[in-house]
Amino acid sequence: MSTQPQKYTRNNPYISRMLVNVLVTGAGSEKETRHIELELEPGMEYTPGDAVGIVPENRPLEVAEVLEKLHFKGDERVLDHYKVEISLEEALRTRLAIGKLTRSAVNAYAKVAPESVPGYAALKTLTLPDNRSLAEEYIWGREFIDLITEYPGGITQPQQLFTILARLTPRMYSIASSQSWVKDAVHTIVRVVYYTSYQRDRQGLCSGHLGKRAPEGSTMPIFLHSNNNFRLPENTDTPVIMIGPGTGIAPFRAFLQHRKAHGHKGENWLFFGEQRRASDFLYREDLEGMFTDGILTRFDTAFSRDQAHKIYVQDRMREHAAELFNWLERGAHFYVCGDANRMAKDVETALLEAIAKGLNGTPEAAQEYLAAMKKAKRHQTDVY
Repeated sequence: MSTQPQKYTRNNPYISRMLVNVLVTGAGSEKETRHIELELEPGMEYTPGDAVGIVPENRPLEVAEVLEKLHFKGDERVLDHYKVEISLEEALRTRLAIGKLTRSAVNAYAKVAPESVPGYAALKTLTLPDNRSLAEEYIWGREFIDLITEYPGGITQPQQLFTILARLTPRMYSIASSQSWVKDAVHTIVRVVYYTSYQRDRQGLCSGHLGKRAPEGSTMPIFLHSNNNFRLPENTDTPVIMIGPGTGIAPFRAFLQHRKAHGHKGENWLFFGEQRRASDFLYREDLEGMFTDGILTRFDTAFSRDQAHKIYVQDRMREHAAELFNWLERGAHFYVCGDANRMAKDVETALLEAIAKGLNGTPEAAQEYLAAMKKAKRHQTDVY
């Protein structure tokens, strides 16, 4: 990454062109995962481990529903966060977060809502300090459209929306390429999120935009985001262990491309997991090619649904615990990318077990060993 400040930022994004937007999960998959390639302006630089920020828009259908419920046309004039005058329709599409409902939005809505709003007493109840758990239960699975449908008439002036709704924010995706391979482009991989709640079909804000409204040739505002806490070792001979199930594979594709392009001698061990080998083996051709070429020294996969007993990456780590500890003793750096809720915790548990066995020591000794790895930046995570 260049030491110069980035020309383009979240507040001043680069209007990129979608070069490739292709489905990479196969028939029979329960997921829709897409490989994305976006064009960069010459001079835009990133390092493996960085992220690409994508600035999405709310769905036009969702915007139209909100306008209808609010009894506005969309051509009303409002001032955005920088006091620039725009139409209400543009504000709802590009400036305001009308997706997942938050407690702060409920509280702000209740504050401006007149007492004539149907269910006003119940709405105010959600804002009471003692009712936090009740409010959390209410917002779960709901969006702004649900709030104004259930409690209509709370907004009397379009500008009030800027005091109620949070700002629409970019989404960060781990970069899946090295500029040593793709000079003026950036790759990433995205799982498109779809779900149904309260009888409404919904989709992830940015993943839905990429999945449904960003065909090849279209434009997308983007910027590059440096992540200095997720970097390959400075010593190119150092071995690395990478745990990247699902779309967590992204930065490790970039790591491997980079190491191959520059002829780094360090050994590389990848653990990849998904549901089914036949339909969910992301970047299979790339990764198997890296293994055949010797760039990947070791390559272990875990496909959870291909047998009666589910197998995950942490299970593969346990199977190879002795070798894993041997790599750590040789100075290997350990990386994890992907789901923060369960996977990252399960992987750390398996890692601590491998360390304890290798040391023939106590859980406390394993914790000390891991703490020393983290202090030396030999253990790095990019979880979400």
